[in-house]
Amino acid sequence: MSALFSPIKLRGLTLKNRLIVSPMCQYSADDGVATDWHFSHINNLALSGASMFCIEATHVEAIGRITPGCLGLYSDACEAALKQILASVRKHSTIAIGMQLAHAGRKASSARPWDGGQLIPQGQGGWQPVAPSAVPHKEGEAAPLALDSAGLKRIREAFVDSAKRAARLGIDAIELHGAHGYLLHQFLSPISNRRTDDYGGSLQNRMRFPLEVFDAVRAAFPSDRPVGMRVSSTDWVEGGWDLAQTIEFARALKARGVDWIDASSGGVSPLQKIPLGPGYQVQFAESIRRETGLPTIAVGLITEAGQAEEIVESGKADMVALARAMLYDPRFGWHAAAELGGEVEAPPQYWRSQPSTQKALFGKTTFGAR
Repeated sequence: MSALFSPIKLRGLTLKNRLIVSPMCQYSADDGVATDWHFSHINNLALSGASMFCIEATHVEAIGRITPGCLGLYSDACEAALKQILASVRKHSTIAIGMQLAHAGRKASSARPWDGGQLIPQGQGGWQPVAPSAVPHKEGEAAPLALDSAGLKRIREAFVDSAKRAARLGIDAIELHGAHGYLLHQFLSPISNRRTDDYGGSLQNRMRFPLEVFDAVRAAFPSDRPVGMRVSSTDWVEGGWDLAQTIEFARALKARGVDWIDASSGGVSPLQKIPLGPGYQVQFAESIRRETGLPTIAVGLITEAGQAEEIVESGKADMVALARAMLYDPRFGWHAAAELGGEVEAPPQYWRSQPSTQKALFGKTTFGAR
């Protein structure tokens, strides 16, 4: 039996296989509100053959969006738009739907990637970003506003509010975004966190706010639904956040009931030097899993079915999440199952696409005609 197409249980959620559609920013929302693009995008990838689709970084307050086009869940309008999309998905797919809750911190107020991706100044459609410390992401940029105690409280409560909205929407799982140089990662990394209070300095202090956010979200989200966290396992910068600190953070999360660690890397500094290559981040998922016993998700340049199978079968990670590969091949799960001898669900409208050599690919199917 294929390891990739074996089930896994996370609290009350049983995933039918170990393949996940990774959260991917679409930069196509209107004041945080999902649009027709999201309707098409999510419904399409809900039929990918993966066991879970994770909705892109969904921001907990308007100034926490990466770009003006980023998705949010901070208003009734945001919630209503996603409710309509999820109702459509549930009609045609049994895929689990996760959501990545996020706050961009000092990387907020950026232009969309295809518009250059740089900081948008206030007065030109941008806004004042906030951060642990008044340290710009890039040299020459305007400094973010250092968060005071009232700001920290506001953001914790915003995460809670979004988690409650996600629960009302029927979201099956939440992933907190603690990676890629966004706010929770900014607190963790000594590159971006220069605070001298209880939220800066020592590793325990730098972990404090992300752990507070996790505790608050875990308490607000139904106890039978899982909550995981994406981390940047290393900053790829000397003197920055690294794997040893990530493991300590993961242990602290484990004590609080985290359900998985999604092991990515980088994003907090333009000085990073990333040695890109196939599966270059799998080593982090493997180390975290080995040292903590937590379920891990491997991500990063995983593009082939056999590669994903080997990662799970060898115990390097419990799940694999694909992003670009899913965009390029929105039926990646079908094709992987055909190659590995697995089985996936497909709507009956598509049953006739099953190859003649793969009569069990979609399980038991029947056809009739006059």
